[in-house]
Amino acid sequence: MKTARMIPVLLAAFLAVPVFAQSAGAEAQRDARQQQRIENGLKSGQLTTREAAKLEREEAKIDRTEAQALKDGSLSAAEKSRIERMQDRASRDIRAEKHDAQTGNPNSASSQRMQADVQRNANQEQRIANGLKDGSLTKREAARMERGQARVDRKEFRAGRDGHVGGVEQRQVQRSENRQSRRIQRERHDAQRRG
Repeated sequence: MKTARMIPVLLAAFLAVPVFAQSAGAEAQRDARQQQRIENGLKSGQLTTREAAKLEREEAKIDRTEAQALKDGSLSAAEKSRIERMQDRASRDIRAEKHDAQTGNPNSASSQRMQADVQRNANQEQRIANGLKDGSLTKREAARMERGQARVDRKEFRAGRDGHVGGVEQRQVQRSENRQSRRIQRERHDAQRRG
């Protein structure tokens, strides 16, 4: 009789593991989509460089929160809810900034630099999401990758907070992006696998 009662409990515990893996992957996927929305706003002129930098600071906070939540290898319902609230707010902020009266010049050198950096962020967030989805990244590895993404986002914020991204500032951001790209590559192709 005891065994019969344990089967539903064990089954529920077994099925819960992929859900948390999926939700960590869903959060990373949403990060990639929001980065893409920022880049699209820059390309269309709906966002100025300064507005994009401000949004990158917000994305850095989300990445740090995700890293903190995943560092123990699990994502609790409370942590997931907090991250979703932060992402909802960032989504509203992206929309508000894209639809305000300010417009940017998508053809300016500064905007082009910021566009390239944000596009690279979107690509790297997508690589993290794919790693979680295919099991090539554990949640702990994803936490380290999200911390790295937060560092890159902060550098982008600092580079563009004055409304202009210079060549020297972009090279500093690119060095950070290159390091982060190598980390993602290394972690996705190491021996550790989820599950």
